[in-house]
Amino acid sequence: MKTILDTIGGTPLLPLRRILPRSGARILLKIESTNPTGSMKDRMALAMIQAAEADGRLPPGGAVVEYTGGSTGVSLALVCAVKGHPLHVVTSDAFAREKLDHMRLLGAQLQVIPSESGRMTEKLTRDMIAAAGVIAERTGAFWTDQMNNRDQLAAYHRMAAEIDGPVTAFVQSVGTAASLRGLAEALRRRHPAIRIVAVEPAESAVLSGGPSGAHGIDGMGAGYVVPLWDPGIAEAVEPVSTAEATAMTLRLAQEEGLFAGPSTGANVVVALRQAEALGSDATVVTIMCDTGMKSLRRLGAAIAA
Repeated sequence: MKTILDTIGGTPLLPLRRILPRSGARILLKIESTNPTGSMKDRMALAMIQAAEADGRLPPGGAVVEYTGGSTGVSLALVCAVKGHPLHVVTSDAFAREKLDHMRLLGAQLQVIPSESGRMTEKLTRDMIAAAGVIAERTGAFWTDQMNNRDQLAAYHRMAAEIDGPVTAFVQSVGTAASLRGLAEALRRRHPAIRIVAVEPAESAVLSGGPSGAHGIDGMGAGYVVPLWDPGIAEAVEPVSTAEATAMTLRLAQEEGLFAGPSTGANVVVALRQAEALGSDATVVTIMCDTGMKSLRRLGAAIAA
């Protein structure tokens, strides 16, 4: 092992012990918080940078730019720090302050776009993308462009290879759709009958054909149908409200000792629904996307409320 980047991946797969469906089905959680920055996004950040280095899009010491709600930015900041690439991040005050601070501590230069009352909206996503494009054009930085970058899919193919044993259904929240797409592609090769279920914010259920709206679940729900989404990826799309996701996040911490962010709470809400419907012999796998330390202030406020 040569650098901290060599510790990315190989995360554990754990069963829920107390938050259980009445059906008796198993729910397994892939614990991505054990990655170096505490997030599954370490995998995709490394894959995108390695691919760009390999084909010459990103020269030694070349700068990188990305728009991000935080976890991708933190992961890119880690990878760029180790590899010697200056990083420009476009983000917003809509996202957890812990994530913004973490990016800065790892050496990223931030441009913070104001939000509407601290909420995620389609306009905010598009404003961030436009700002990242301006920086890339002005500076000549390599734009990882996570909404369109297919290099990251390989990282999720490798992640799927770590999920052993029978899998009846797989549940994952949709941000860029890369993780759901990459994992679904690889899992289907081994489990042709697997049921793939996407998760989106109920307040902005655009994949289900609903209107765009504001929500408070970091890491998912861009507010429009993202380029990497394909309706054929999933058998179903399930909405979860910000309140439901937050409540389940607190349950995971207090009943399972699993301290995660709200996107994980949303995943588990839907995993429970699927486990109830599929019956006692089912095994439902979902993702603990990141550590709750990235959302500590918000979760603390939820407890206080």
